[in-house]
Amino acid sequence: MIGLIGKKIGMTQIYKENGELCPATALQVGPCPILQVKNNEGKDGYNAVKLGFWESKKLSKPSKGISAKAGVPGVKIMREFRVDEISDYEAGATLTAELFSVGEKVMVRGTTKGRGFAGVTKRHGFKGGDDTHGCRANRIPGSIGASSDPSRVFKGKKLPGHYGAVNHTIKGLEILMVDLENNVIFVKGAVPGPGKSVVYITKQ
Repeated sequence: MIGLIGKKIGMTQIYKENGELCPATALQVGPCPILQVKNNEGKDGYNAVKLGFWESKKLSKPSKGISAKAGVPGVKIMREFRVDEISDYEAGATLTAELFSVGEKVMVRGTTKGRGFAGVTKRHGFKGGDDTHGCRANRIPGSIGASSDPSRVFKGKKLPGHYGAVNHTIKGLEILMVDLENNVIFVKGAVPGPGKSVVYITKQ
């Protein structure tokens, strides 16, 4: 389940070898220095690799200490990836786009675009009322509860509220192209989040 931390660049289109035109998302993956290797025999109790991304000088003292201990520049983003075997990884090494190859399936996790307060039509896809003369219920939720029984609104009722800005994962995205020189991969389809947002790409 090893993966990399990356950044969403944007969307484009790519032709496959069979001539199929596919929508694609460009992701900058790494370079990600290995900050720490954890094993299930020590105090950690599990096998994992802690990676860093996005070099920065404005860091807290604990973050600077983690980077200094591994002998790498300070990084803004840190994340652990669970692995079965830790013998292939060493603190201070760097992982790049060479980790991925064309045709592989990956799982991408990101934070969706925040859209603020939204009504039920935009937030939940309600149909709304008819666009006819006299209709006064074009974009409202309508009745949300009975009168005498149960005399309340059920929990989980779809209502207006905060929309977006939540973690979302998309599985089974095919890698269409790998640019090793610039550490960029192109995956088929869309991934959550706006441009320049941080994403986590994991092998499936």
